[in-house]
Amino acid sequence: MAEQLQPVGASAGTPDILSAIACNLDADILSASFPLLEVGRVEALEWSFDTLFWAEQVPEWFTELLLTYSQQQRLVGHGVYFSLLSGRWTAEQQQWLQQLQELTKRFAFDHITEHFGFFTGQNFHSGAPLPIPYTRSALHLGQDRLQRIQQACGCPVGLENLAFAYSLDEVQRHGEFLDELVEPVNGFLILDVHNLFCQLHNFAVPYEELIRRYPLDRVREIHISGGSWDDSGPTPGRPVRRDTHDGAVPEEVFQLLEQTMPRCPNLRYVVLEQLGNALKTDAQHTQFRADFCRMEALVTRHRSRAAGRAGQLFLPLQPGAAGPVAEDESLYAQQQQLSRILETAPTFEEARRQLQASPLAHSAWKIEEWEPHMLETARRIAQKWQ
Repeated sequence: MAEQLQPVGASAGTPDILSAIACNLDADILSASFPLLEVGRVEALEWSFDTLFWAEQVPEWFTELLLTYSQQQRLVGHGVYFSLLSGRWTAEQQQWLQQLQELTKRFAFDHITEHFGFFTGQNFHSGAPLPIPYTRSALHLGQDRLQRIQQACGCPVGLENLAFAYSLDEVQRHGEFLDELVEPVNGFLILDVHNLFCQLHNFAVPYEELIRRYPLDRVREIHISGGSWDDSGPTPGRPVRRDTHDGAVPEEVFQLLEQTMPRCPNLRYVVLEQLGNALKTDAQHTQFRADFCRMEALVTRHRSRAAGRAGQLFLPLQPGAAGPVAEDESLYAQQQQLSRILETAPTFEEARRQLQASPLAHSAWKIEEWEPHMLETARRIAQKWQ
């Protein structure tokens, strides 16, 4: 299958820009991708590695697929379930690190990434990533977690920008906070342009105003995907764009990709994402492959223009001895309280009332500035994944 991987042909010493697909052990995504994999069109794989941490058995053919890309330094790992910014350190997080360390003995990852945010939900593997206040304590917490991930994997580590935000202030400060988080590990960013599309729409902010707030020299990977629209109960007539990965890539996202790639001098991977449960029909498979081919054409065109560029490698820093794990019990209690309210409030009005009566009011969370349509979206997300 992947033995037919094609050379990209960048000049000596220059990082190639590779077209990739995000995958895990999912029959639907792999069936949709198979015709592309079979002829070597997929130049790299992004593997959601922690989705297999609890698998009883991994098929030999899937392992061989991963090894093929690993041996050619074209396999990257994307974490889903670590919950980077949870205030309390858990046994599950420690186990996650140990399992990642074991995986790196078998697969040579070109880099490892994780989502920004913390998960709602009482169980470790439930919920959706939501933002936290951009405080010094939260910054220290995230830096500590990233250092531990880097110690476990021994390769470059990065974070993905979040689609969801409660307020315009969060949107405007997100890029700077990500930059500060990854700086101690010489880390990089995944810039998800569909996530940008969500924020451009949900907060009516111009692209130029938003993109300049990101440290684009740290972008090593770009994601594209589709999503969905939600009706806004609190703000009728104002639909909310959500990063649900269950639709075709919109034309606006391809345009954002084309605009953004030239701004990212250290770009290495452009990755198409879609959930397998949205790839059930032949028509959906065909659309997925068409989206990949459109992405591939844009990457190829940009690659020819970017030939000869000097790319940064984001080599991992020498890790120091692991000290006491960083925790913030106050933040953890607030996260638990927010999760409970979002998961149980029967209406938007009740969620807002409970928040205003809680210790989160007049705090670093700035709930008084939260946009009503985004609070309602958070409530729906939390109750979907409860």
